[in-house]
Amino acid sequence: MDYASAGDGALVAAIGRWQDAALAEAFRRHSGAVHGSARRVLNSASLADEVTQEVFLALWREPEAFDVARASLRTLLLTKTHSRAVDLVRSETARHSREERTAFDRANAGYDLERYVADLAVAEQVKSAVGTLPEAERQAIELAYFAGRTYRDVATVLGEPEGTIKSRIRSGLRRLRILLIEHGVESPWIDS
Repeated sequence: MDYASAGDGALVAAIGRWQDAALAEAFRRHSGAVHGSARRVLNSASLADEVTQEVFLALWREPEAFDVARASLRTLLLTKTHSRAVDLVRSETARHSREERTAFDRANAGYDLERYVADLAVAEQVKSAVGTLPEAERQAIELAYFAGRTYRDVATVLGEPEGTIKSRIRSGLRRLRILLIEHGVESPWIDS
């Protein structure tokens, strides 16, 4: 089929049948607008690239979520783009706020080199322990805790139900807690 002349509905239907040429055509038609919209919100080309990739990945994985009877494919893609870009801004803002708060707390608490070295050692043990987790749990935890994504975002990126992602994260955190306690790591967050 010649997708260059196909309408949005036909493209989405073909994407639902795993026709990668249809996704390529949708990308050719709409990626500029998607990337531009993301860049305006994020003020970053690299983050806009990430959002663009996520939006088209969502189209590939869940074409049924793009109901062209409700709106044009471009409108649906731009709506998803705006939502994801705003989520990313919120995540980055929250991360920046946490970093500032941590820096302020360290300065006020007389944070010293010895404590810093101890924290680095704990960070290395955590990184090592995360590496021993089963792949599915490790991916979910890395996306949620190290990339600052919500459970819903992690579910979308991994193409899994949100409940499954939550279960994997809980299970992985339990394993991490046990591993870290076995290695004598004392940290308030592992007691939760």
